[in-house]
Amino acid sequence: MNIAVAQSGGPTCAINASLVGVFRQALKTAEIDTVFGSINGIEGVYNDRLIILNSAITTNADMELLRQTPSTILGSCRCKLPDFRQDDNLYKKITATFDKHRISKFIYIGGNDSMDTVVKLSGYFEAIGRNDICVIGVPKTIDNDLCVTDHTPGFGSAAKYVASTVQEIIRDSRVYSIESVTIIEIMGRNAGWLTASTCMLRANGEIAPHLIYLPEGDFDVSRFVEDVRCEQAKHQAVIVAVSEGITIGDSDYPRELDAFGHVRQSGIGKQLEMVIANEIGCKVRSIELNVMQRCSSHICSKTDIDEAEQIGAAGLQAAMSGSTGKVMYFKRLSDIPYVVTIEEGNAADFANKEKPFPKKWITDRKNNVSDEAVRYFLPLIQGEVKTAMRNGMPLHFMLR
Repeated sequence: MNIAVAQSGGPTCAINASLVGVFRQALKTAEIDTVFGSINGIEGVYNDRLIILNSAITTNADMELLRQTPSTILGSCRCKLPDFRQDDNLYKKITATFDKHRISKFIYIGGNDSMDTVVKLSGYFEAIGRNDICVIGVPKTIDNDLCVTDHTPGFGSAAKYVASTVQEIIRDSRVYSIESVTIIEIMGRNAGWLTASTCMLRANGEIAPHLIYLPEGDFDVSRFVEDVRCEQAKHQAVIVAVSEGITIGDSDYPRELDAFGHVRQSGIGKQLEMVIANEIGCKVRSIELNVMQRCSSHICSKTDIDEAEQIGAAGLQAAMSGSTGKVMYFKRLSDIPYVVTIEEGNAADFANKEKPFPKKWITDRKNNVSDEAVRYFLPLIQGEVKTAMRNGMPLHFMLR
């Protein structure tokens, strides 16, 4: 038999490690002849844009380099499949591609929207009696907002980058002897996990960010200004971490939607900068970390990369055992020592759902998070990957 693997949704610095996990496991599996990679997610499948990964990844050195290369080497997409009961045209094309290449196992690496594809595709094959084709989801997202799983591949590395960057911003902000406010806008869509992870700096003795605001915290502008004034009484340079999902009104900026109906978000940092400038009048700047958070592999978490590869391998093992319509996930057994197992759950429990940051970990004032969050985050950022370098710069794997 042959298998196919695809990547979907926003890039991370660990999604290629999951691809390596699938590929390495395939090499160990005698029944598998060829591993196909789909260019641009499910779009590559129904357009029959597949490449033979066995020809592109030829050595162990290739695999080692690929597992530390950020972003999606196969490209991505944000494609929402229609309900096959209403329109099965794309499903027929997907089936034709699988049959043409003798593909009977399909591994889809992505976030909660991508798991919608796993639900629909596995449901279609079941409906037409094609039980020979198995579809398995492997999670990823820096947002850490997938339900069921303890955490998602890609999140630990993004959190490590964000915490390290915020720490450097803290150092920079304390250079001058004037009052200042620095507002750092961090990704996370509707969930505040990544913004909340800046609390980890406490483990190294930092007291900043002094304020942390999450979408789950019922943000209020007047309270925000009051919070900043309060922190200014104690600190010359106030550092604020704010999630991109925070809003300060229904019409403050355009609400453009993506294919899955999610608001394309950015700009809250600049809005709050103007609020502070108008209400307080001190030196204020906003910093939007933007896409750097997703793919900064030069400071990735070894735990994250290792787990991403392991869960990719587990996904193929599940498919080979006959599972379909499932998603692999992490179940945490212990913080200290850190222990997780990899389980499989129903894709319907992941698809189109979001896991918010726990409100029990948000302070009563809604402007910070508790130390319980620190204990949750710290194991996910442990360890460093020895980055391959050339001419003083990180080396990345590229398809030839």
